[in-house]
Amino acid sequence: MSRYYVNKFLFTVDRDPRWVARYKADPAAAVEQWEEEAGQWLNPAERTTWLSFTAAERRALETYDYVWLFENGCHFFLYLTLFIGIFEEDWTREKGPLSYQRDWAKRLEHWTGHPYPSTAL
Repeated sequence: MSRYYVNKFLFTVDRDPRWVARYKADPAAAVEQWEEEAGQWLNPAERTTWLSFTAAERRALETYDYVWLFENGCHFFLYLTLFIGIFEEDWTREKGPLSYQRDWAKRLEHWTGHPYPSTAL
């Protein structure tokens, strides 16, 4: 898994309200668009051609599968803050305060007592 690339996606999308809105509205299109527009840039002057998402990474990002992301070493803080930004307001309105965070914790409950998966690159 290319943890760097997935974490780069999570980090950059979370810090741009336009990307967050795109990702919420159509995750598959946002992932594809991000790869084309932002993912290949190492910095404002350097571009790479070897980075891309694997099929599993793409599927996890398109379906907001934070359990898969966690289990495969994506940095939990990056997707937690992004997904809270995307879902918290809707979940709070439908299920009450902190409902998204409680569901997140419940779905990752099977990791209780185990070390976190490595987020090393």
